[in-house]
Amino acid sequence: MAEDPIDLIRLEGDGNSVVLRIAGKEERRSPTEADALVGEFLIDTPFVRGTLKTWLFPEDLRLWQQALDSLDAGQDIAWCEGRRIPWLFIGLDEDEDRCRVTIKDHSASLTTVTVTVPLADAWFDDAYRRLDSVWEAWPMTEG
Repeated sequence: MAEDPIDLIRLEGDGNSVVLRIAGKEERRSPTEADALVGEFLIDTPFVRGTLKTWLFPEDLRLWQQALDSLDAGQDIAWCEGRRIPWLFIGLDEDEDRCRVTIKDHSASLTTVTVTVPLADAWFDDAYRRLDSVWEAWPMTEG
């Protein structure tokens, strides 16, 4: 079990960053509830800085795996759109060396922030490794 937070998502460069940091697993209140991870989006640019708390369930991690696969294949992605947690959109620029990362808090602050960051091929190996690290550190069960 991990004692230190793990960054599930880390997109950064050119003075901008979007990070989804997982702090740990929240205990289930009953055997019928699914495990949940407690996390926080951290957005940092020279213009905007903010944080947004979130919870992730096993299905959300599976959806992130699918989103990574699509992004790696050159497609724009929408992760968790229509779900109860903040939505994440990543759009590739035409030259595919950069991407537009949008976090949308559709429930609490009703705020949307878009950040542009470089996206190198090496980022994908690191992103898959981060996902594996989260699964290993905090095994989760369905409710």
